[in-house]
Amino acid sequence: MTDAEYDVIVIGGGPAGENAAAYAIAGSDRTAALIEHELFGGECSYWACIPSKALLRPGAVLALGEAMPGVTVSGPQVADVLARRTDFTHGRDDSSQVDWAESAHIEPIRGTGRLAGERLVEVDTGDGTRLLRARHAVVLATGTTAAIPDVPGLRAALPWTSRDATNLTVVPNRVAVVGGGVVACETATWLAELGAEVTMLVRGDRLLPRVESFAADLVLGGLRDKGVTVRLRTEPRSVSRRDTADTGVGRIHGGPVTVTLDDDELEVDELVVATGRAPATGSLGLDAVGLPDGYVDVDDQLRVREVPGDWLYAVGDVNHRAALTHMGKYQARVCGDVIAARARGERPEGPRYTASADHQQVPQVVYTAPELAAVGLTERQAREAGYAVDTVELDIAVAGSALSRDDFEGRAKIVIDTATERLLGATFVGPELGEQLHAATIAVVGRVPLETLWHAVPAFPTVSEFWLRLLETWRRPT
Repeated sequence: MTDAEYDVIVIGGGPAGENAAAYAIAGSDRTAALIEHELFGGECSYWACIPSKALLRPGAVLALGEAMPGVTVSGPQVADVLARRTDFTHGRDDSSQVDWAESAHIEPIRGTGRLAGERLVEVDTGDGTRLLRARHAVVLATGTTAAIPDVPGLRAALPWTSRDATNLTVVPNRVAVVGGGVVACETATWLAELGAEVTMLVRGDRLLPRVESFAADLVLGGLRDKGVTVRLRTEPRSVSRRDTADTGVGRIHGGPVTVTLDDDELEVDELVVATGRAPATGSLGLDAVGLPDGYVDVDDQLRVREVPGDWLYAVGDVNHRAALTHMGKYQARVCGDVIAARARGERPEGPRYTASADHQQVPQVVYTAPELAAVGLTERQAREAGYAVDTVELDIAVAGSALSRDDFEGRAKIVIDTATERLLGATFVGPELGEQLHAATIAVVGRVPLETLWHAVPAFPTVSEFWLRLLETWRRPT
């Protein structure tokens, strides 16, 4: 006997789960349940995108002020920066997210959900166990958790993960950041801006291995300009800590940390591990439907492969297609539309019911200084995918960039499919260039010919005039 029945049950109350539930029942009398074991709103709202960008923005504003003659600025006031961050995360109070769910006719259920069979979800609420049944669909949206490498002594030292770093209550004097990806680079940026002495320990020979090499080099230079010590081809061999204490998220977890490296030791007040993510599926009951633990493989309608019956879906980081909040929400919109169509007895066919943008068309902004914005394929990725490509790469030096700030330095690169003369990818690096990315995203997703882009005239004097310079360089005979 089941305790309740819903048309749609979503396990995971982050942005992807919320969108899947909302789109699946939109404009109908269908019912949905949204199950979350921590905070409704998920990782993005309280521990990732929102707090990290709140911590990074003051440094960007300060740098802009310092670059403008006649403007007097002072350094960041740490207490005010942290207070603003806490305002954006509502002090990790999710009552407004619960109110939103209820206003959208979605029932929020606080507890740990797991699959218990076809269309069945078991929920441990803390007060007991409920068995729920879905008439149409179950959606998995449980995301990922921080991965801790298997380094001797590391786990015992209780290092910070991204959750601690974004919810810090005190700025450690000396910090080591292990990793060289997006989270590591952004974390090192705001810690340095808030006054910490930061050392990055990067296993590879460069930062940000999936972006264009020039972009990684510019980010590296920006970090070093902020005083960050970046040690490439370096990783911890062992870790030890005195007086380890579980003091809570964002608090220093004990005494000094000693990190043993290949040829020396490093002592810091806190250690941040930013070496990747792992799927949050260990307690999801995947075995109940014949699936192994790990990431959940889906098709372009977000249906879980290897599970018959068109009832099980997975959206967001848990399906390992594109680990970004905006892409998880995009997948959720497609998924919700697919579920709604099937619930109406329709066949979900056509672009509306097919996730395509998370194949080679993904936009992302890395909020370092300089900012890195990219969409689609890098030159290397395009060549590996079999495209014949041409590229244009140049410094951004137009009237708009010069007027925006006296110290503007930026660079742009586009990757062009020579067979169709359309954009495959674009990368921009420079102050606040994330705001320039959507034009490139439209061009990539819309497969807009460069000859057509020639007639999209950038307004003068804006930073976007660099598009004209890119197209002029492409058109010139070599």
